[in-house]
Amino acid sequence: MARDYYGTLGVRRDATSEEIKRAYRKLARELHPDVNPDESAQEKFREVTAAYEVLSDPQKRAVVDRGGDPLGNGGAGRDPFAGFGLGDIMDAFFGGGGAGGGRGPRSRVQPGSDALIRIELSLEECNTGVSRELTVDTAVLCDVCRGSGCAEGSSPKVCDTCSGRGEIQSVQRSFLGQVVTARACPVCRGVGEVIPDPCRQCGGDGRVRARRTITAKVPPGVADGMRVRLSGQGEVGPGGGPAGDLYVEVVERPHPTFERNGADLHCTIRIPMTTAALGSLVPLETLDETVELELEPGTQPGTELVLTGHGLPRLRSSGRVDGRGDLHVHVEVDVPTKLDARQTELLRELASLRGEEDHVIASSNGRAGGIFSRLRARHR
Repeated sequence: MARDYYGTLGVRRDATSEEIKRAYRKLARELHPDVNPDESAQEKFREVTAAYEVLSDPQKRAVVDRGGDPLGNGGAGRDPFAGFGLGDIMDAFFGGGGAGGGRGPRSRVQPGSDALIRIELSLEECNTGVSRELTVDTAVLCDVCRGSGCAEGSSPKVCDTCSGRGEIQSVQRSFLGQVVTARACPVCRGVGEVIPDPCRQCGGDGRVRARRTITAKVPPGVADGMRVRLSGQGEVGPGGGPAGDLYVEVVERPHPTFERNGADLHCTIRIPMTTAALGSLVPLETLDETVELELEPGTQPGTELVLTGHGLPRLRSSGRVDGRGDLHVHVEVDVPTKLDARQTELLRELASLRGEEDHVIASSNGRAGGIFSRLRARHR
């Protein structure tokens, strides 16, 4: 009678390959000899492993579905692990081929790495955008062999050590049976071929290091830490593989007048107390032009005036500019610290005219207790 491989793994007859794999993982973790040394568990482990060997093979599973037994009538006496290598177990647990999974040689042509260069920009340059000529040192395509790595008139040949497979396999016996492991060929480094006569200029790598000049266009509105990507301007890959990208990172220098917050700018102006009291039109240099800032009579210290659209360009993620930020002007009032006799006399006269001889206009801002009571309450 054919064995019930589906029942051994506890899956339905229409179970998918993933369901079979999950069932085997679960049982193997419970029954593996390293976890469960009981002899009956070891025997059960052998049974579930044999069942997985059969059901994970489409041809053997088809034999089971037709009522047959792919391990044969004498299967009870054979080693179910014979030929069941480490690659099969790795596939069951990690969803991919193990060391003996037959990866094959890798291509000698590989993509290149990205490169990074930093440039310093002033706030004015961040405002307008700039084009810069940059000198970079990167790997470029060898102009002698054009990436082949071979000297003129020669070509690669199949590696004699691995016979073009790119890996070397070894077979060992263990309690699981025959275990196959593989490692990259040390001669061809997994490529499967060698270059007997390498190019004299690049040494067979297909690329050389060179200094070159490129133009980087930085759009308006960039900020400190932002990166501009120049596609295909990075390192050429081994074997003349496609070049990576070059990233130009912006380092923004501090500005003596303006502080930046995104696309908005902030600055502080100091005005005399007479200007604050009387009001005035004050000329103000922005990044683009000179504007007249209107100060209303009675402007108070700490007043913030907003000039709409006089900030920096708003740079969207697409690289396009979407409007401009605002300029926030913070007003400080400069109170004189030294007065001559005439100035003192005039200010006393003004105080008398305004009824300010008591020196205190308000002590509590509408709250009971006075300023000293508030100070005491704050420090309790």
